[in-house]
Amino acid sequence: MSGFGPKRLVGILLLGLAGCADMAVIDGTLVFKSGDSACVGSVEVPAAGLEPIDDVKLVEIARGAPGEGKLCTGKAYLVQQALPVYRVWDSSRPAGQYGSWWSFSPPAAGLDAYREAEAICPEWSAPDRLSVCKIKPGARIAVGPGQSAQCADGSSYPPAAANQVYIPNDAGKGNIFVENCAPAVPWPQ
Repeated sequence: MSGFGPKRLVGILLLGLAGCADMAVIDGTLVFKSGDSACVGSVEVPAAGLEPIDDVKLVEIARGAPGEGKLCTGKAYLVQQALPVYRVWDSSRPAGQYGSWWSFSPPAAGLDAYREAEAICPEWSAPDRLSVCKIKPGARIAVGPGQSAQCADGSSYPPAAANQVYIPNDAGKGNIFVENCAPAVPWPQ
């Protein structure tokens, strides 16, 4: 077995594992993540109004790698009846009112608690408005707990148990899947 010393065997083992798991470097440590095992919480949806569907592409768009935010894991749904959703957004970016990231629950009280619960980096948004809308029946959405976030200032947030709702709104193309929005209010109050 010449040429297969301990270092080479470890290298082969690592390459083999890499083919079966996602890898990430978090705080200088190589972390292997098999499937969604590093996620916390579970997919939670309202008792009625959503039908589970098979839409792998939508879920993959909504999922992020460790450190990127987005969903840690998720499931796709077809909206069968209008459901209320909440969005905290940055009024200096008016198009953000109809962004893609929403919640079935009102936001946590206070900016710091909100960032922690939703794993939202400061450079992504300076939220100061709250919108409450209804998802249009027929929309396809993804729901799941939040992925970890690594921020530009060096801070980070671990995966979050709070569920986020990914609605593929694209205001630039006129694709908005929410309606009946109440006037936005200042947030936090």
